[in-house]
Order: sequence, then C-alpha cells, then structure tokens
Amino acid sequence: MIIIKNLSRSVGGKCILKDVSLEVRDGEVMAVVGPSGAGKTTLLRIINMLDRGYEGKVIIDGMDAGAPNGMELRRSMAMVFQKPVVFSMSVYDNVAYGLRLRKASRAEIDRRVKEVLALVDMPGRENEYARHLSGGEAQRIAFARAYVLKPKLLLLDEPTANLDRNNVAIIEKAVKAINERYGTTVVIVTHSLHQARRLASRAAFMMDGELVEAGDVREVLERPSDARTREFVSGDMVF
Repeated sequence: MIIIKNLSRSVGGKCILKDVSLEVRDGEVMAVVGPSGAGKTTLLRIINMLDRGYEGKVIIDGMDAGAPNGMELRRSMAMVFQKPVVFSMSVYDNVAYGLRLRKASRAEIDRRVKEVLALVDMPGRENEYARHLSGGEAQRIAFARAYVLKPKLLLLDEPTANLDRNNVAIIEKAVKAINERYGTTVVIVTHSLHQARRLASRAAFMMDGELVEAGDVREVLERPSDARTREFVSGDMVF
C-alpha cells in the first residue's frame, strides 16, 4: 500500500526526517512508535499529503504522492488527529460532512452514518450537539467522520492520547473491526507499546527523525535488535 524511499524533510534548518525508507503492506495495521520529536507525526502528515517540501519518494497504492495529480490519492485515505475536531453542528451532520461533499445520496448517507455510529458505540445519538460531547466521545465522532468515507488507508495520530480506558477500548475495537472485516490498511502513531501490541502486526521504531528498525511487532518491541529501541521499550514512560 505504501512505499517510502529515502524520505527526508527539514524545516528552518532543522532535520525532521532523515533518509527514512519503509513499506506498509496492503491490509495490515502498522504501528509507528518512538519518543516525542522522533518525526512520527511528520511522517504521517507527508503520507496524507498535508506536508510538502521533502526529498525522496512516497508511493501510495501505486501512485506517486508527489506527482501533480497526487492529490487524487487524498480521496482514498483519511486521517484522525490526536486532538479531536468537531464542527458546531449535530453528531449526524459531523459524520455526514464528507459524504455530502462527495454528493452521496441521502439514503447512502443515512445508512453509512448509522453504520459508523454503531461501530464507535454511539448509536441513536445523531441529533445531539457535537460540541457538548466529552473529549472521548468527540474523538469517537472524529474517527467515525473519517471512516464513514470507507478509505483504503486510515492514518491515526495518537487517536487515544489522554482518553479514559473505556474510550480507548471502543476506538481500538473499531480499528480492529475495520481492519479485519474490510481489510482497511491502518497506520497508527502511538506512544503506547501495549496498544501497538494489541492492534498491529508490524511496528516501526523512530528516533531523532530516523527509522531505527521495523518488522514483526513482537520482534521489534520484545526482542529489538538496536540498542536505542531496547532502551526505549524498557522505559516506564512508554506504558
């Protein structure tokens, strides 16, 4: 699904990513882990074509994300950010927003909104005002709004940071469901090694803008080959 070759990005003279090469397989869940400032979010934003001005290649589903027509790829992916963003409207209108932009029929919108609200354990709450939701519920709506578009590729940037266990469990259950039922490819940035183990089949560890190692999630997180990874996974901060 994703082939990244020799990706580098600098901002204001500061190196954010340095010669990163990584592949994400079609239909898998890939966890990207590492300390703050490792370049994880920048990597995700480049894949989502939010950040430009980089060196190297990013190929998504066989298309060059840097090509003039690369923005067409945006329709095949969606991203959920760490801080939930909800619009000043009902839950239904929040989730339906992207479908309306794509001119979906009312019947299609109704069906999909109902489906994804059930997925995030919020059935029957279509008419509630989204700005009155708790932080965890708002993040579930942000997740639903992203997935209602049925993307081939779902990018998650710390989607459960600062949420309580109940909301974490609901979002993780939804991630597993869409991957297992529909084969959606998922790339999740997370500080939680427990979450990476629960959700991902493979993991990539980043530090100081470099990809240190990548492979089977248990190999990387339980039997890492690099000393920097071993130091990180042995620290209490990651749990």
